[in-house]
Amino acid sequence: MSRFNARKTIGMFGAAIAAAVSLSGMTAIAHAEDVKNSAAVQGAPAAKSWQTGLHRTDLVKRDLGVSDREVIQVRVDFDPGVAAPKHSHPGVEVAYVISGTFKYELEGQPAVTLKAGDSLYIPEGTAHIATNIGSTTGSELATYIVKKDTPIVILSK
Repeated sequence: MSRFNARKTIGMFGAAIAAAVSLSGMTAIAHAEDVKNSAAVQGAPAAKSWQTGLHRTDLVKRDLGVSDREVIQVRVDFDPGVAAPKHSHPGVEVAYVISGTFKYELEGQPAVTLKAGDSLYIPEGTAHIATNIGSTTGSELATYIVKKDTPIVILSK
């Protein structure tokens, strides 16, 4: 199994997110505020900023042996009430909930709630939002099969 410099990778991921947010303007921030307000109305924990409430740990990044694809596996920890901004990926994602309770909203599909032990397939390019609706830190294992040399996260407008 390949192990790589997580600090460098997380820093690069943070820079990519910052660049994507700059390009997409204030839409993602406005959406995060909408999610926060929606959570408060529904009695869920108050939302924290996704920039400080999401913690990614890169685990695996390997060539698939297919000309332009790689597999990336990441553990993502969400503080209570945190929602990832609406985004997509340049390939498929399989999300497996390690702990906690999440609401996943995939564009064009009804929202689903998943608990520890549940998984979800997210098709390539499908915009989605993941929200920790529990009262404790929630964790997911995200496995991506994506195009090489492209940003793994594409923020939606």
